Amino acid sequence: MRQDIAKDTAKKSPRVLRRRVRELLGSGDLEQILHEMRKISPRKAINPLISAFYDSDPEIRLKAVKAFGQLVADLAEENMEEARVVMRRLMWTLNDESGGIGWGAPDAMAEAMACSPRLAEEYVRILISYIREDGNLLEFEPLRRGALWGIGRLAQVYPEMMRELEAAKYVRPYLEDDNESSREMSAWALKMLADQTDP
Repeated sequence: MRQDIAKDTAKKSPRVLRRRVRELLGSGDLEQILHEMRKISPRKAINPLISAFYDSDPEIRLKAVKAFGQLVADLAEENMEEARVVMRRLMWTLNDESGGIGWGAPDAMAEAMACSPRLAEEYVRILISYIREDGNLLEFEPLRRGALWGIGRLAQVYPEMMRELEAAKYVRPYLEDDNESSREMSAWALKMLADQTDP
């Protein structure tokens, strides 16, 4: 992206900033995206990234999730309470009372945890609860699939933690899910969970 995103933030509306961030996500690699996004405050950077979770382009959505995770991890280093506010915001979007759908929220929560061990310690159990019948089960399949992806993502970074939490036990039932995408994502998550997949 050739425009200076920091200048856009200083003098443009949130709508213009969202458009600039969308252009950046569509044209740059992750390092370039983070370089540009770190020129502005985390609070101002996070909102347009969350908007990009709703984009129709899966590559844009993935880049937004990855950038979000890094920026929330940065925020956790500076001000843990503000990072918690962001995580709780995503959790709220997954609550029926929110009136929203929460597109990308489980994925983004997981990526933030993958980038921040402190956030992982606090929120990993909540993420796992989103696939548990006895927990906060996400009944909408695309969101539940995001939680399955998140569990696999965290297994790549914190294998011991996921072993202790018996994450594979809660993923396995989705190998028999009616939805093919869920079956594929659960198989991928179990692969990331490695030696935890034996009954």
